[in-house]
Amino acid sequence: MTKVGKIVTHTTLVAVLFVWIYPFLWMVSAAFKSDSEFFTKGLSLIPSTFDMSNFTRAWDAGNFDRYFINSVIITVAVIAIVLFITATCGYALGRYSFPGKKLFMAVLGASIFFPLEFSIIPIFQLIKEMGLMNSLLGIILAESGGGHVLFVLLFASFFRAVPKELEEASIIDGCNFFQTFIHVIMPLSKPIIGSVIIMQFVWTWNSFLLPLVLTLSTPELRTLAVGLYTLRGENIVDWTGIAAGGTIALVPIIIIFLFLQRYFVDGIAGAVKG
Repeated sequence: MTKVGKIVTHTTLVAVLFVWIYPFLWMVSAAFKSDSEFFTKGLSLIPSTFDMSNFTRAWDAGNFDRYFINSVIITVAVIAIVLFITATCGYALGRYSFPGKKLFMAVLGASIFFPLEFSIIPIFQLIKEMGLMNSLLGIILAESGGGHVLFVLLFASFFRAVPKELEEASIIDGCNFFQTFIHVIMPLSKPIIGSVIIMQFVWTWNSFLLPLVLTLSTPELRTLAVGLYTLRGENIVDWTGIAAGGTIALVPIIIIFLFLQRYFVDGIAGAVKG
């Protein structure tokens, strides 16, 4: 590629990146604007004055202190459950053969195209029959009870490429099935684990529909995503407060991604290669 071609390509990519990231930058910028500036200079990305009162108002009026703790508890628990389920399923699919495996994999892959809204009523009825409505445990089970087909396929693809000699060596050393899985196979799958943690963290942290439906009568159990909705009044919408709340909710996602981005890239690349 010539020098001119590289310049054109890089310029185009930077322009596309700016268009993609502009809504996030606009939200962060709006979080520091006053109400008057928000409406008069709404598209500007640089506030004339940095108003921190929006964050204080969002945190206090939106009960973000409680909602933040709820989101952390739910997200951590869901990630732990999803990791265990998808890793064990992926290990079985990636390492062992059984009758109907190809058909099962095809059905599993096809199920990824069914949206969550199709299962919201059965999930609601199940949680209600279990007596877990309006509880953090009910939200945790509802969030972690999906198919998580993508994660299962990632683990299966990775485990399929692990040499069988490692399992045989661990068995010779006296390890049973679970010891081999936990102490030998799982440590090798750190890239996939990092990828699953990042993606599941984003999905659970930003989940709105299930936490909203399962906590309609118990506002104190809401998550941050649902708590943002409470900043929208019946007659007046606190746009700068919502922007500040969205910025607060975005910070943990950025931190998690910065810590685990290396595993995320390696995990996706390794799964595709496998």
